[in-house]
Amino acid sequence: MLKQRIITALILLAILLPALFASTPTPFVALSLILIAAAAWEWSRLVGWGGVAALASGALCALLCALLWWSGAIDKPMPLLWLVAALVGVPGGAWLIQRGVSGWPQLPRGLRWVGGIAVLCTAWLAMTQARTIGINLLLSILVLVWAADVFAYFAGRGLGGKFSRVKLAPSISPGKSWEGVWGGMLGVLLVAVVWVWIDRTYALETPSLYTRLYERGSWLLVVGCVFLSAMSVVGDLVESLVKRSAGVKDSSGLLPGHGGVLDRVDALLPVLPLAMMLVTVGKGTV
Repeated sequence: MLKQRIITALILLAILLPALFASTPTPFVALSLILIAAAAWEWSRLVGWGGVAALASGALCALLCALLWWSGAIDKPMPLLWLVAALVGVPGGAWLIQRGVSGWPQLPRGLRWVGGIAVLCTAWLAMTQARTIGINLLLSILVLVWAADVFAYFAGRGLGGKFSRVKLAPSISPGKSWEGVWGGMLGVLLVAVVWVWIDRTYALETPSLYTRLYERGSWLLVVGCVFLSAMSVVGDLVESLVKRSAGVKDSSGLLPGHGGVLDRVDALLPVLPLAMMLVTVGKGTV
């Protein structure tokens, strides 16, 4: 199993890294259309629409994103869209977690499907817009989620249950602890401090997420990192909730050893538009 995970990870890196660091955003945007189509296909199957309907969902999501690309949306500041995403997504995610696994199937299937497609398209637009602005901005957002996950894992393994006897969400993801969440937040703050130092030392042309927040106040850097770390956990929990309701362990088997595309990007889905909100709302431009 470990060998399979490593092989899949190396293949993914061999595909993703050249696209991410290409001289223009085009290769990354094009590759992301394939990934978003796969994620939409998985989502359709998770809400109970398989076969042709799932394939059509993937094609539709890719088409919608391609139309956004063709219309020039990835080059235009969209602070209002990111604000709406926050006003809907933050309480919406908390509400879904509060309702639990049993509450998910009670929602109309069509509403669940539309909500997932909307989340995927919004996250795709935020991701491609961040890449268009600069590699440093997108990479800092991606690393925030990865750091939160890695630090949470080790903090949960080493300290889980030692400070809080109450599990984070036992009915959704029994292995997650509050200590893991706090460890993830602390890890992200450490990454942010180092990244700001690198940005300032080497005068990188495109500021990272962390430097953009820091330049508007050190308090915003702290609050922003804690907030985004928390929302990465929300994204992870919501996908776990949906999978438990569907009775599956992984969103699909597209990535041997890693599950599906949604399994790899679940924490990113809420974070991407919220990160763009933090760096754009109130500034008018990016």
